[in-house]
Amino acid sequence: MADTTVTTAPATEQAAPRRNEKVGQVVSTKMQKTIVVEIEMRKAHPKYKRVMKSNKKFYAHDEQNSARVGDVVRIRESRPLSKLKRWSLEEIIRRSSLSALPDEKPSRAENAIQKA
Repeated sequence: MADTTVTTAPATEQAAPRRNEKVGQVVSTKMQKTIVVEIEMRKAHPKYKRVMKSNKKFYAHDEQNSARVGDVVRIRESRPLSKLKRWSLEEIIRRSSLSALPDEKPSRAENAIQKA
C-alpha cells in the first residue's frame, strides 16, 4: 500500500499555552511595582442591540515602575502574585502626552519675580 506520513507541530509550540492579553489605559501608579489598568469593553445589548460600554480595572505587575498614568499598555495573564494581582505588564504601546510634561514646580523666588 501507499506510505502516508503525518506531520505534526513540534512539541515546543504546544507546550507553552497562549496567555490572555488585554490592552488598556493606566489609571494609577501609586503602588510599588503595581499599576492599575482600566479596560473598556464594548458589547451589544442582547435585547436592544445598542452598543454598551463597560469598564473593568485590572492590577498588573510592573517590575521597573516604567508605566505612567495615561499610558496605553498591553498586559498578560500570569500566576497570582498577590490578592488582586494576576496580570503582568507586557509592553507600553503609547506614552501619555501628560507624562512628558515636567513635574517641576517653580520656586518661591521665581513666583515673587513673576508677581512683581
